[in-house]
Amino acid sequence: MILSVSRRTDIPAFYSNWFYNRIKAGFVDVRNPMNIHQVSRIKITPDVVDCIVFWTKNPQPILSRLDELSDYKYYFQITINPYDNLIETDVPRKTSIIDSFKYLSEKIGSDRVIWRYDPILLSNNITVSYHNKYFEELAKRLHNHTTHCVISFIDLYKKTITNTKDYHIFSPSENEMKELAKNLSIIAQKYNIKIMSCSEKIDLTAQGIEHGCCIDPYLIEKICGYKINIKKDKNQREECKCVESIDIGAYNTCCHNCVYCYANFNKEKVKLQSSKHIETSSLLIGELTSSDIIKEREVKLLKSYSLF
Repeated sequence: MILSVSRRTDIPAFYSNWFYNRIKAGFVDVRNPMNIHQVSRIKITPDVVDCIVFWTKNPQPILSRLDELSDYKYYFQITINPYDNLIETDVPRKTSIIDSFKYLSEKIGSDRVIWRYDPILLSNNITVSYHNKYFEELAKRLHNHTTHCVISFIDLYKKTITNTKDYHIFSPSENEMKELAKNLSIIAQKYNIKIMSCSEKIDLTAQGIEHGCCIDPYLIEKICGYKINIKKDKNQREECKCVESIDIGAYNTCCHNCVYCYANFNKEKVKLQSSKHIETSSLLIGELTSSDIIKEREVKLLKSYSLF
């Protein structure tokens, strides 16, 4: 099993103590987003977890207890964008995130710390030239501490349109995407960083960027030291190349409150949901009730054969 921590919220930044409590307990309960009284109980002990994939904009809160994960294989995806607190409302200063990125890279290896530069958006002030400038500035600081960068372009869903309307944010046109891709690819090559796209329909191979995946079976096999039997995640978009994983997060709980976020409805909803978090609960938000139906999910190692 591959454990995703998490596409739905930033567990390392805001719920790391809860996560370590669940590691100690050996299981976690996750509500079905479409049916809140349907709860999956998921065993998360090392004998069934092949790899943990962490997603975060601020890894610092989880770093002091990494030794508690010594029996697990894992890697981090850390988003560092060039946006200020008007757009990434409660994200810490980027210098502190970069420091944590470097610390983590030195501790676990640069191949296990992926830089995410996403979503790429445009506004009256954030132009193609703006991205060229600040992508290179970040690449300068990170290139000795990572081998890969993942990019994607903003998707303006109905709720993101509502949340971004005051900031005049818009998605790049196809020509702008290609221009940005070419420029970022040249910069990435300069700093020996492999750049890939995430869940994009547009073909950017002519610009030097291949389609990539965040839940990456090849990286996971390299980290684990064995081949895995796994399929593409059918629950993701067609253009997403990620393989199957189990996500233990919950929507409307990420307190970074980025205006472009697809996982939050609005700041008020996040404030309400996050106030229900209990570090000792088996659930990320709230506790089990008598109305809940708990079903133990079948999980197992994906190991096929050893590479060594």
